[in-house]
Amino acid sequence: MSGTKLMHDGHDETSDTVGEQAFRRIRSDIISGELKPGQKLKLERLKSQYGVSVSTLREILNRLTTEDLVIAEGQRGFEVSPASVDNLREVGDLRLVLENHALALSFASGDLDWEADVVAAHHKLSSIERALLAGDKNRTFEWIKYDFAFHHSLIAACGSKSLLAIHQSIFDRFMRYHLLAASFRGDGVSHDHRELFDFALARDVAGAQAKLAAHIHAGIDHILSTGKL
Repeated sequence: MSGTKLMHDGHDETSDTVGEQAFRRIRSDIISGELKPGQKLKLERLKSQYGVSVSTLREILNRLTTEDLVIAEGQRGFEVSPASVDNLREVGDLRLVLENHALALSFASGDLDWEADVVAAHHKLSSIERALLAGDKNRTFEWIKYDFAFHHSLIAACGSKSLLAIHQSIFDRFMRYHLLAASFRGDGVSHDHRELFDFALARDVAGAQAKLAAHIHAGIDHILSTGKL
């Protein structure tokens, strides 16, 4: 997946400062696995790679420690947070708590425009999943982007920008493990998404929450089955 960038939120980098662009690039490279778990983050090397000063890099890496994507080692510098089974399960649990709460709020408040966005997001995701199921393994990274877009659409009407922002951070940390596994789960994940879509249009909160729990736990089991952790 070298060279790929995790840009799943429609953000336009042209409006960012150089430092903000570097922050987004480094964050994306950690999530995508280009910067590997446990990798030492040498400031001089990063300075030339991302085109920012050492002081800016320190600010960026300290920001990333708040998302648990980077570990600060005191005088020894920084490293990419390691990947572990325990952390995967913890992140999965956090995602489930946040997303379940946001689903209930969103289903209660979503209007016709929200429904249209859910339909569009599911259509795009299901198209990518059909390609993957047909054997196009090069679409795995693209699937990550549309997977987030679909799950985000389900909770977009929750009415809380803070909840959406925290959910995105946790979702990205969860997807980091999928990208490390570099493996698509197959028919099961596609069926899960179709059921979540149906529950959303029916405003069935209990059904969606139960399906989401099964969906996340199946994702964890799949990641572990690849033996990449």
